[in-house]
Amino acid sequence: MPAFLQPLLSDQTLVLYLGLFSLVFFFVTLLVIPWLILQIRADYFHEPERHSLLSSLNHPVLRITILVLKNILGVFFILLGILLLVLPGQGLLTMLLGLLLIDFPGKFRMQRWFVSKPSVLHSVNWLRNKGKKEPIKL
Repeated sequence: MPAFLQPLLSDQTLVLYLGLFSLVFFFVTLLVIPWLILQIRADYFHEPERHSLLSSLNHPVLRITILVLKNILGVFFILLGILLLVLPGQGLLTMLLGLLLIDFPGKFRMQRWFVSKPSVLHSVNWLRNKGKKEPIKL
């Protein structure tokens, strides 16, 4: 066990709370991720460029505020995912959720590359079929 985790894991109350949090977050991800996949438009990855929903907001202060909050939430989920790698929970899924929230150059290209993998595309379209949604087009 890494030395930096020794003080954390010696406190049984903290371990109990972290374990309960991990368990709750595991079940939340089981519900939220399929819902998010069903919200994606079927032609989302078919377009050459991504069109941000934030660009439709007219007020620049509101747009910047939402962008900053979304990126802070994304960083939080990435850090939480790293923590959940050593605790019980869905660390990789949590980090993936964080990456999807953060804005960075090449993000849309990375998402399209990830979804274009046959196993991922098959799983996503299987889930969309169960939700009576049109399959993702690449």
